[in-house]
Amino acid sequence: MTETETNTYDVVVLGAGPVGENVADRTRAAGLTTAVVESELVGGECSYWACMPSKALLRPVIARADARRLPGLRQAVQGPLDTAEILARRNWFTGDWTDDGQVDWLKSIGADLHRGHGRLTGPRTVTVGDKTLTARHAVVVATGTRAALPDLPGLAEVRPWTSREATSAQSAPGRLVVVGGGVVATEMATAWQALGSQVTLLVRGKGLLDRMEPFAGELVAEALTEAGADVRTGTSVASVTRSDGAVVVVTDTGERIEADEILFAVGRAPRTDDIGLESVGLAPGSWLTVDDSLRVTGTDWLYGVGDVNHRALLTHQGKYQARVAGAAIAARAAGTPLTETDPWSAHAATADHESVPQVVFTDPEAAAVGLSLAEAEAAGHRVRAVDVDMSSVAGAGLYAEGYKGRARMVVDLEREILRGVTFVGPGVGELIHSATVAVAGEVPLARLWHAVPSYPTLSEVWLRLLEAYRDN
Repeated sequence: MTETETNTYDVVVLGAGPVGENVADRTRAAGLTTAVVESELVGGECSYWACMPSKALLRPVIARADARRLPGLRQAVQGPLDTAEILARRNWFTGDWTDDGQVDWLKSIGADLHRGHGRLTGPRTVTVGDKTLTARHAVVVATGTRAALPDLPGLAEVRPWTSREATSAQSAPGRLVVVGGGVVATEMATAWQALGSQVTLLVRGKGLLDRMEPFAGELVAEALTEAGADVRTGTSVASVTRSDGAVVVVTDTGERIEADEILFAVGRAPRTDDIGLESVGLAPGSWLTVDDSLRVTGTDWLYGVGDVNHRALLTHQGKYQARVAGAAIAARAAGTPLTETDPWSAHAATADHESVPQVVFTDPEAAAVGLSLAEAEAAGHRVRAVDVDMSSVAGAGLYAEGYKGRARMVVDLEREILRGVTFVGPGVGELIHSATVAVAGEVPLARLWHAVPSYPTLSEVWLRLLEAYRDN
């Protein structure tokens, strides 16, 4: 076998994060030879600088907060967290930033790993160093995103934190300024405030978590403030400098804030600027526009899966897309008719439009799926919001003394199905999959009455929501 033949595959995947791994898993399961190209660590952003390390930091924080709400237990957890031990556990979850286990998994499914920076050099062709990989059927771009930074003079010299530094830092800064009001900003503010930092959160908009129902951000902001963080909304950064190790932030109102570190969590940019998109007629650095089978518009061989297509920047949603893309690639390779135009079919990532779930692991947790009330109304649906105080559920009182939370379901009045559901409160992250099933399955409200929640659990909020819809 020649070197050229050795480097010819059915599928070539750029990026070995969770999305690329899942594409490879599905194409290998279909019997297609698959190469995976990775320039950093196999396992990607989620494993080393996002989902796993951030949740490892947050879990002890949330557990202590829950314990402090229980008489008979709160007295035992009044001391500070053991920051060093928590950081060591976080390091363990990242494998100390080594990817041996993930590499072994790729080998176990029969995919070939090529380390290095992969670039498209033409249709179905990828170069990695001095190697050329050719794809018979598909090239999949699963390179994800990087943190976006604002255009502030001298910012590079300040050495700001992004999500990577915030999830991998080996000690807690004494003072931390967090710029942003989204998921990364609120989660990292929650974590580092509890781990010993004095956090100042600067939010340009009116509130936190502005892609969720307004009450979600309100409850999270209230809790952050009670925990000791300084939450300032309607505030922008005009300049930032570092002098003698200290960061000096000047806001748009002229206020001066000093800190040891500053974290910018103000959005994401696609990692497509140096992967050779120009060689196939696409703009470098652009988000990839795809159809519901995840195939890039205007091509019959290029796929954009996960964050790079900007449909839903969430690991679990990217993995869902990977399963759909893998099935579509396998079907096209076999000459099997596709169902990509049929919603909810094996070859259509319909959930990207209708039922994206997300959990924000703050204290309290915020969890949502589908459309918010504002989004549903903007989409032209005739809807009604039904709200319930989570404290009305017996399970909430058992979960925590003084439980604070709120639930909302957005009901399509014409079809009597759910367009969206939001929960905010301690422990609600585990409720969201039931809501996802209801939204994705378009379960009629009349049938939901027969899905009886167990007593006394937080899930009984479903009964309270249905009663509120019936009685008002």
